[in-house]
Amino acid sequence: MTDCLIVGFNDVDFASYVSDVRLMGADSGAFRDLRLAYIDLDGRPLRALDALSHLRESPPGAPKPYFHNADFLWPVVTVLGSFLARRGLSVDFVNLFQHEREQLREKLDGDVRLVAITTTLYVSPQPIIEIVEFVRRHNPKVSIVVGGPFITNQVAALKRPDLDALMDYLGADYYVTGREGELTLARLALALRSGTDPGDVPNLAYRSDGDFVHTRTEIESNPLHELVDYQVFGPDAFNEFVTTRTAKSCPFSCAFCGFPQRAGKYTYLDVAHVERELDNIRKLPSVNTVTFIDDTFNVPKNRFRDILRMMIDKDYGFKWNCFYRSDHGDRATIELMKEAGCEGVFLGIESGSDMLLKQMNKTARRADYIDALGAFNEHGISTYASLIVGFPGETEETVAETVDLLDQGRPDYFRAQLWYCDPVTPIYQRRDELGIKGEAFNWSHQTMDWSTAAQIIDDLFVDVTSSVWLPQFGFEQWSTFYLQRKGMSGEQVKDFVRAFNGVLADQLRHSGGSAAQPELLDRLRRASQFEAVNPPGPAPSPVS
Repeated sequence: MTDCLIVGFNDVDFASYVSDVRLMGADSGAFRDLRLAYIDLDGRPLRALDALSHLRESPPGAPKPYFHNADFLWPVVTVLGSFLARRGLSVDFVNLFQHEREQLREKLDGDVRLVAITTTLYVSPQPIIEIVEFVRRHNPKVSIVVGGPFITNQVAALKRPDLDALMDYLGADYYVTGREGELTLARLALALRSGTDPGDVPNLAYRSDGDFVHTRTEIESNPLHELVDYQVFGPDAFNEFVTTRTAKSCPFSCAFCGFPQRAGKYTYLDVAHVERELDNIRKLPSVNTVTFIDDTFNVPKNRFRDILRMMIDKDYGFKWNCFYRSDHGDRATIELMKEAGCEGVFLGIESGSDMLLKQMNKTARRADYIDALGAFNEHGISTYASLIVGFPGETEETVAETVDLLDQGRPDYFRAQLWYCDPVTPIYQRRDELGIKGEAFNWSHQTMDWSTAAQIIDDLFVDVTSSVWLPQFGFEQWSTFYLQRKGMSGEQVKDFVRAFNGVLADQLRHSGGSAAQPELLDRLRRASQFEAVNPPGPAPSPVS
């Protein structure tokens, strides 16, 4: 019997997701943010990679390839699977629920004791409920546990009766309520295997006689040096792409972010353990691209430089991308990054205004970003600038400074997102001082409200030409490297995204209807054609 079957990411049906968000109002902040990520084509909302899959022509007789943003083994699957296997538990997995429903159905027909549902990127219950209902339909007897950021965020935000009501709504049997969950999951799986009382497992909530029992709280901090055991999954589980981490949490305290408070103390692997991890990745023959998901890969600086020199000495041969803090590097470090195989960096720039950066409690300043962007451009390392519009203190003048930074620094890609007013972030503690009212995407403060900020973002999408707008929602910076591995050049990727954005801008001008200018669709169709190398598989067939 399989002790634990791990279910990875559920990329919910996008058309249904659009409909759900639209219910908040076509002029709501949430929908306007989403609307800048898809086009309406042949009666369906299509994200950038959906449109590419739809429009790209295949050779006669060849299956139509399906490009998607999660075409790699989900890192939470590798971390949880390795942790459980090291503790003597048998593990199976389904990586992507929407794409592997048939495989999951077949696995549920066998002997499975526990199904674990992860929630790394979920902000609503629907992806969880869909998996729970599928599992119940195909194996009513199996136990289901749900854990991860969605659950821990709810534990922090909700009072006990409301939390219990939510867990009842989700429909699982067990919930991991602690900040980290690997050990809790292992203890639960062992308890179920031995038939012992799960009430002895800390950081757990579970159904009992119609109510929920909450076990004792215990700080869980799992060893980062326990590296992924890639042998658990077999070489066929990996394609060209691997995602890995060398650190947990973040050492900074940006005022708009509650992640460090939730994730705990910042810890990181030493260089020797990073070397072991990369050595293990090199043994996977298909891998040519590594994404480091550390929130601050280049912090501390000396460790980062030592990692770069080690990578250069070992000559791993794969390309890699990461998150980068511009005030914790310099041009010599960026030169080392290029030599070590770096092809792209995510830059959390947020604003081009030093006044606003100080308000955000960012340690970087405008000059740091300008200098870093210049060095990255000089070395041919792709850059993505992530921006926030509407943070308390934002004005038309600070927005103009951000536009000027884009024009000077010329990142390859950028995205401006509406500030999300989250009660668990440090800035919310100053709500009276700053006049903050409302929450989520519906807010106002002394210098701006959400509607004004949303209009500014619409204007940036249309007016900024020094950098290419990244659609997100299924098309991230990683997608640009993914398409290059599939045969596009870097310029072809930009041409495709520009063409996609052109259709989107035209549809927005015409109140969301079909593109009024057929030449824009023709341009997008032409930009979707390229000579494929290692093409992805065909689109999955849905299974009820």
